[in-house]
Amino acid sequence: MTTFTTAVTQMYTMQTPDPDYVVNALWQVTGVDGDNIASIGGNTQFNSADQEGAFIPYASLTEATVIGWIPESAITSAQACVQGQIDSMITPPVSPANTPLPWGA
Repeated sequence: MTTFTTAVTQMYTMQTPDPDYVVNALWQVTGVDGDNIASIGGNTQFNSADQEGAFIPYASLTEATVIGWIPESAITSAQACVQGQIDSMITPPVSPANTPLPWGA
């Protein structure tokens, strides 16, 4: 069973419409299944026209708040990609082998 975590790795801000207004967050989803670990990064841009609720000052932001701004579908998609990577580690894909011709060199 894979355990997923999401972490915000970087944020970019503008000084409008409010000081240190977050316009872009880079994030990473990591999956762990026993000794198998995989991750993938994501990038979400924010627009003040889409803002819901009151502005939260940059210094008051928590990682959980910013993760809550990321569309759930983006995180779910990233988790599916990570699971695919882990599945390939657990059961590596089988590739055909270039086998020498049986009728001599």
